[in-house]
Amino acid sequence: MRVIGIGAGGHAKVVLECVRAMRDDIEVVGLLDADKEHHGQSVLGATVLGGDELLEKLHAQGVRHAFIGVGGVRDNAPRRRVFDNLLRHHFEVLTVISDTAIVSPSAVVGVGSVVCPGAIVAAGARIGRNVIVNTGAIVEHDCEVADHVHVASGAILAGGVSVAEGAHIGAGSTVRQGVSVGRDAVVALGAAVIEDVAAGTVVGGVPARPIRAGVSA
Repeated sequence: MRVIGIGAGGHAKVVLECVRAMRDDIEVVGLLDADKEHHGQSVLGATVLGGDELLEKLHAQGVRHAFIGVGGVRDNAPRRRVFDNLLRHHFEVLTVISDTAIVSPSAVVGVGSVVCPGAIVAAGARIGRNVIVNTGAIVEHDCEVADHVHVASGAILAGGVSVAEGAHIGAGSTVRQGVSVGRDAVVALGAAVIEDVAAGTVVGGVPARPIRAGVSA
């Protein structure tokens, strides 16, 4: 199976290693990145071929699968745009699960999502499309994580947490059981969330309090 990767930064390295470990027949033909400074460089042996303008050509050459190596710090909109663009170009976006992650057989992981090394997705959890469950993150039982969310490294969603589309759960943060995090909300690094977070709101601290309020578009 021939695969193209999108992104050439640090997160792309993590996903690239996971993809190569998934199946013996995967051939990563290269990477694409919008930053021209990356073009021609090698990332763990994969050449950055150019930008998204090559997608149509690659598809015509028989490359039908892609993975998303674009991360997200607070803002997940760029990753969402990459996902939508791949679908428009008729690529099948790989769901990537590290061989060191633990995903319950009763959990659901959506198309294009990435479950990184050491992450745990527990029983009954539902992960949407194009989600990152980053290194060492825990999504406990019966959580509902919508599309385009990033659960950053070491973050913990306790049982029954609901995270709406586009939200960012910062590294090392904890969200108490049963709490809801609204669309495009941001939970800051190391926060302890014990109450619902409104859409578009940034919260931080222990316990977490609003840093900036807003309403998602």
